[in-house]
Amino acid sequence: MEPFSFASSDALELPVSIRIVSLEGEQTPIPFSTLIKRPDLRHVGSNLSPHSDLYVTAQLWADSKPLTVPVQTAYKPFKHERKWNEWLTLPIDYSALPLSSQLAITVWDLSPTGGEGAQGHAIPFGGTTVSLFDKENQLQKGRQKCFLHRRKAADGLNSSSTPSVPTKSRRDAVKGKENSKLVDKESEELDRLEKLFKKHEMGEIPRIEWLDQLVFRGIEKRGLQTSNTSLKTFERRRSRQRSTVMTLDGAVADKLNGDKDEEEGADDLTDDERFTLHIELPRFDFPIVFADHEYPPPPISSLQHLSSSQSNIILKPPPEVQYGPGINGLGDDDNHGFGGRLVRVYDPEVGARDNPAESKHRRLVRSHRTGVLDRDLKPNAKVRDELNSIMAYSPTHILSPEEKDLVWKFRHHLTRDKRALTKFVKSVNWQDSNEPKQAVQILAKWTEIDVDDALELLGPTFDNPAVRTYAVDRLRKSDDDELLLYLLQLVQALKFERISPDSAQDATQDSSLARFLISRATNNFMLGNYFHWYLMVECDDKSEDQGQGLRKLFLKVEYDFMTELVKQADGVERRKTLLRQAELVAVLSKISGDIKTSRETVPRKIERVKQFFLDPKNELISIEPPLPLPLDPSIMITGVDPGETMVFKSSLSPIMMTFKTTTSQKYKILFKSGDDLRQDQLVIQIITLMDQLLQKENLDLKLSPYKILATGVTEGAAQFVPSASLQGIVNKYRGNTVLAYLKYNNPDDQGPLGVRKEALETFIKSCAGYCVITYLLGVGDRHLDNLLLAPDGHFFHADFGFILGRDPKPFAPAMKLCKEMVDGMGGPSSEHYRQFKQYCFTAYTTLRKSSNLILNLFSLMVDANIPDIKLEPDKVVLKVKERFHLEMSEEDAIRHFERLIEDSSNAIFPVVIDRLHGFVQHFRV
Repeated sequence: MEPFSFASSDALELPVSIRIVSLEGEQTPIPFSTLIKRPDLRHVGSNLSPHSDLYVTAQLWADSKPLTVPVQTAYKPFKHERKWNEWLTLPIDYSALPLSSQLAITVWDLSPTGGEGAQGHAIPFGGTTVSLFDKENQLQKGRQKCFLHRRKAADGLNSSSTPSVPTKSRRDAVKGKENSKLVDKESEELDRLEKLFKKHEMGEIPRIEWLDQLVFRGIEKRGLQTSNTSLKTFERRRSRQRSTVMTLDGAVADKLNGDKDEEEGADDLTDDERFTLHIELPRFDFPIVFADHEYPPPPISSLQHLSSSQSNIILKPPPEVQYGPGINGLGDDDNHGFGGRLVRVYDPEVGARDNPAESKHRRLVRSHRTGVLDRDLKPNAKVRDELNSIMAYSPTHILSPEEKDLVWKFRHHLTRDKRALTKFVKSVNWQDSNEPKQAVQILAKWTEIDVDDALELLGPTFDNPAVRTYAVDRLRKSDDDELLLYLLQLVQALKFERISPDSAQDATQDSSLARFLISRATNNFMLGNYFHWYLMVECDDKSEDQGQGLRKLFLKVEYDFMTELVKQADGVERRKTLLRQAELVAVLSKISGDIKTSRETVPRKIERVKQFFLDPKNELISIEPPLPLPLDPSIMITGVDPGETMVFKSSLSPIMMTFKTTTSQKYKILFKSGDDLRQDQLVIQIITLMDQLLQKENLDLKLSPYKILATGVTEGAAQFVPSASLQGIVNKYRGNTVLAYLKYNNPDDQGPLGVRKEALETFIKSCAGYCVITYLLGVGDRHLDNLLLAPDGHFFHADFGFILGRDPKPFAPAMKLCKEMVDGMGGPSSEHYRQFKQYCFTAYTTLRKSSNLILNLFSLMVDANIPDIKLEPDKVVLKVKERFHLEMSEEDAIRHFERLIEDSSNAIFPVVIDRLHGFVQHFRV
């Protein structure tokens, strides 16, 4: 089946146009006796000649209001039939059309004496109203037959009295009762054939020349027969009307009200007149579907400026606005008690402010709880349970006003609970004149909080400098290794600091967080290395989402970092080292960019890269003195080994290069240009953190998160781990492919399944770890090519282009557990598979206990310009939270994860997708 294509109306920057084609119909002649006594009818052009001059006007309406001025056809004399064949262009584009747009088309007659609805010497001959969009919200196109309502000007109201398609009762009245069944049946059949003819004309029905000619002749013959039948019926009806008029004329002499009867008789003559106006609308190659313009939300009043810490107040959505009577609104109903003129508008202050009475009540209550007795206030058993439930809330939970009052009331008692600090900060009204002073004093008395709470206080919802300084003081107690785990998020947290990019003073004077990070980065080269590159990437981001102000902010922090660095004893040398790293990255970026754009074969690309490395002017063969590798500063590189170079066959042509090191061991990396590695970098950082959290609970799942570093917005490096993809293993081995691979690399006849015990255990543990972690992160686009297995049994994932539940494949499982992985453990009924599930349950429940830390890390990344985060930044934390299922007990969470495992291992559709992907990759050039 061919893919269906369409265009949206908001992208159609063309003026609305309509072609007035012709007017068809027979006019009933008015008797001469009537014309004598009705001078208003005597001088009407159409009553004097069946081919009198008429002109047409078209005007666009929507929601019972005119959108444009009317446009008019040019003067044209008629001899035999009324045909204009003229295009009219209205002063409005299709992109600006509302869904309710209608064309009000009026045919005007001429009369020097005027009449009902006259505009000067023009009186309405008839009118019709055409909707521009059909019931399926598609723009109408092609030829249209419009019923003309005699002696009425077209109105563009929503409930129009001049519709182009008359109602059934109107059609019956026009056609008359006699022979109506026969005429109706023939007319309906002709209408059906005309619709099919229109589809044929638009190309929706295939053209067959010889068959089309036969059908056209048949339709023409049928049309003539129907016209003759209708004409005979019309003549009989007209003859009866003439006799009626003659009777009226004879009765004039005897009745005083004869004039009135004559007028009614003259009006009745037009009841059987059926006029059809033929028009044509523009044709387009694709269906045009209505798409409305999305307006930004209404501005919120600045009368009460809310700090970020108060942003948990949910803004009320703007109500639907009614524009008054006659527009599908309240005006049509007089039972509202407002005379039908109730108008609702959006008050922006309503969404940004609490109820004034409730706010006043809270201020009065809190103002009475500032005395000495308040310090000794203790909760009873019921209140203590309520407080414990509040303390258990996740960082995303929004406290109700009652909960805030309760936390504030027992704030002195809660200083002993480290979990309560973030809830207390959320309960403070930072706009009040007294509460912030008390809150800052209490912060100093609070028991030491955990790192996850400190990270939450550095997020976008807390902007009080005292609170952020308190969080930084807690981070000072973390060692460098722990700080390195959160460094990526702490750099992002600088966006929420009050740093003036254009200020002449140091950033350290404006921000306690910047001062802390610069201090620690200057004292530890490992921290300083990553801190420098994280800042450089932010400075390199010139997208609209980043903004010039943020780039200046990071440039200022980088400048202050370099200024402090040179003040250290070895600071000048360390700064030179960072500059040499930048030169190395620039050289690698140049060759990578050249190879990516080259259309040479892969062997030719490999040879070209080797020659580039061998060129002395690039200074890659020998690097003196040894240089810390930006990707891993613990590795001191001394040069590149050109002999172990590879260019992979893909659209970006990543280069695999091998560095010689001071320890005589070789270190392989992948360098690629044209790809944003910041998302992969974030995922690897979270995997590393989760590995540390699991090991703290004595659960080593043999995870091997390779290192990755984005050196720019579109370039970066990743550690190359020698391994084979499951797709490659499936292609190479037969039967139980993964087990065959493990046996080949770790043979042991005495071991379980013929594999060395340590290798099989490593495989089972690493499968469990990555299944849990990739599920929590919502990693998508999983196929056998990005599931990797090292010879020693380490299983791991690569390529994290889709996270947070996004997946380009349909019906993708929530967790990737393919048949090859299960078979490698001995099958679903083996003891090893049972052990795998136990590892999964333990890892899942362990990580759930640290959910607040992981959620807070993601909350610090909401403004990071990372593809899958910037799609819906306000839902990032909620997407991760959903997968923890914090509302479940530990037992229910284990049962939930067991169902996930079974669903993933038994899913059929992912197997089909994997096979198709394998075929595509096999035949890919």
